[in-house]
Amino acid sequence: MTTFFEGIQYLFVNILFAPLDFLRSLELVSWFGANTINWIFMIICASAMVYWIKQLRIFDAQGTENQDTTAHSFLK
Repeated sequence: MTTFFEGIQYLFVNILFAPLDFLRSLELVSWFGANTINWIFMIICASAMVYWIKQLRIFDAQGTENQDTTAHSFLK
């Protein structure tokens, strides 16, 4: 059983987390480069928010949004 758990440890520590170890060592050279993953996630979230707000404006302009407080049965 010990060998099994050591195999799992080897998989995660030496193989799957190797890119993150590289980014951690890159921080001493370039802070922006080390935070590449964070920048990518921020760009994805910002673009999703822009898309969502555009869709909200489209439905608001069409008047199809039901903004009545009794629109949901649990609010009655």
